[in-house]
Amino acid sequence: MPVPVTARRRGPLAGSVRVPGDKSISHRAMIFGLLAIGETAITGLLEGEDVMRTADAARALGAIVHHDGPGAWRVRGVGVGGLREPADRLDFGNAGTGSRLMMGVCGAHPITTTFDGDASLRKRPMRRILDPLELMGTVIVSQGEGGRVPLTLRGPKEALPITYRTPVASAQIKSAVLLAGLAAPGETTVIEAEATRDHTERMLIHFGADVVVTPEGVHGRKIVLKGQPELQAAPIVVPADPSSAAFPLVAALIVPGSDILIESVMTNPLRSGLLTTLREMGADITIESQANEGGEAVATLRVRASALKGVVVPPERAPSMIDEYPVLAVAASFATGTTRMCGLQELRVKESDRLAAVEAGLKAAGVTCAIESDDLVVEGLGGAVAGGGIVATHLDHRIAMSFLVMGLATRKPMQVDDGAMIATSFPSFIALMNGLGGELA
Repeated sequence: MPVPVTARRRGPLAGSVRVPGDKSISHRAMIFGLLAIGETAITGLLEGEDVMRTADAARALGAIVHHDGPGAWRVRGVGVGGLREPADRLDFGNAGTGSRLMMGVCGAHPITTTFDGDASLRKRPMRRILDPLELMGTVIVSQGEGGRVPLTLRGPKEALPITYRTPVASAQIKSAVLLAGLAAPGETTVIEAEATRDHTERMLIHFGADVVVTPEGVHGRKIVLKGQPELQAAPIVVPADPSSAAFPLVAALIVPGSDILIESVMTNPLRSGLLTTLREMGADITIESQANEGGEAVATLRVRASALKGVVVPPERAPSMIDEYPVLAVAASFATGTTRMCGLQELRVKESDRLAAVEAGLKAAGVTCAIESDDLVVEGLGGAVAGGGIVATHLDHRIAMSFLVMGLATRKPMQVDDGAMIATSFPSFIALMNGLGGELA
């Protein structure tokens, strides 16, 4: 049943917090634990519903998965080529990343696997994953309309290595092809015109695969993977998720008088587009300390309330902040002047049509905005945002959290029609924001 949640303006936010582990790395940690020989110890794992679905899938495919305490997990893998055929369908709930990456894994192994999910996942396009898998020998036994789940894959006896140029900037497509390439002899190559988050490449190297990454064109990369390696178990420390950190970060910027610390946030340059953009808008964000966790750079950020100004966000920045545009649109509402976010076509195929959902939510709060082709244009109100609206979340956790952040600074409360799905990526969101001084209930 839907769980409506309301956010009210209360006062400045203050304190120090650490957001949950990165969702992208958490999914991959479970998957690589499955594909490695030996036992992989994981600390800081995000224990949201999406990642737990990937853990369930790893078990169904033969891994032994132990939970040792908050964020602490051990995965004993079966090795590349050692997957067992699952006895039942793999239900990924709302997990787009987990389902797409695991399609790459299963589609290249000689097993038959059925993938399914909730109402939201059943609307999301999977054809972009299926196309390269078919080139590698995967048979699509059945599929929902337009290549959607539920769908069944039958892998070949031996996958074919391919060279694949991704049609859109998507780390999920790239990762699915590389994970499938693990089971193929020879070299599998992925070429992307715009560099996307590189957690899969980093983790491949961490587990002992032979991977070479070189620049391609102005903004792209070429990734060459030598197939059929024997991956060796390796410990993983999951850093704090920058996409989750975006919510308290933007809240502190727009709630007058706020001053907070966000600890150990991953600062991978391919995930830092939001920080770059907010600083261009005049955000007071400083780095208090830096470190390295699990092969990723992390930093503690100090964030103070700021007078923001409108900017133009270039389309080539989209891959480095694709999940952060909804909360950036909230920040833009409190800026002075116009913000134009360019090249947001990928937002149309996330957990919801995020472009349409953000536009509707902003208008419900009294903000003037428009979708122009694949751009979102927001007319900032300089802090005087009325609020008072009810936002349809469309089962999308980031839409829900973005507009609850907005409600902490609007004149009237903001309500989202359902906050239950927030647990997919940020189970502690409401408690964390209330601990900083917010009022969400």
